Amino acid sequence: MSLNTSYSHVSPRSEPDDSFFQGVRACIPTLITYLSIGFACGLVQKTAGLSLAEISLLTLFVYSGSAQFIVASMYLINPPIAVITTIFFVNLRHLLLSAALSPFFQHVSPFRNMLIGAILTDETFGVALQKSVQKNNLSEKWMHGLNITAYINWFIANLSGAYFAQWITNTDVLGLEFALPAIFIGLLVITIAERKTLLSDLVVSILAVLLLLISSLWFSSSFSILIATILAASIGLVMSKWK
Repeated sequence: MSLNTSYSHVSPRSEPDDSFFQGVRACIPTLITYLSIGFACGLVQKTAGLSLAEISLLTLFVYSGSAQFIVASMYLINPPIAVITTIFFVNLRHLLLSAALSPFFQHVSPFRNMLIGAILTDETFGVALQKSVQKNNLSEKWMHGLNITAYINWFIANLSGAYFAQWITNTDVLGLEFALPAIFIGLLVITIAERKTLLSDLVVSILAVLLLLISSLWFSSSFSILIATILAASIGLVMSKWK
């Protein structure tokens, strides 16, 4: 009597698409941008006279490239209230970013929503928005993986820039200022391609540019961006309801 024994191949268990580590993986394409902009930010802050401890605290508790650049350029010659007010208006856009993502986290409690929004950035918003094209809800774990990875990377980049500032005197030669527009162009193209609403997206984009140019005739550049964003997004919402 013969015994015929067969063995089946068991494939390794794949990571769920909405897990924390998938969020970490989703953040990887933006890491180079964070490293370059964060490096420049730390370098500028150190050159402006901030200590390594001050840069560390700003990076951990403020966690905003625009705010940190503002502090570096204003804190020596302006009163604190002027610096705080400028940062407040420049970063008002985060209200729009959080509001745009909030419908995808309706299954999460307000407190846990607050934890997600506390370290939401322009770049992580772009990545999350791209993922939301194909989903009605976004995973809380996935979002934390995305946000925390960006947060840690930003901290490391800032400290690296501050440390190497003693050897770099001219940041313009590094071309770091192009990294931020480049990542947004890439995220925008990918999102438009996946949405398959090219015509309406182009119309809203053109309207946003026109509204920005018109608003800048009377308001500051930061406030003009806020106005153009709100109006263009509202028009885009109306257009989507008409379809």
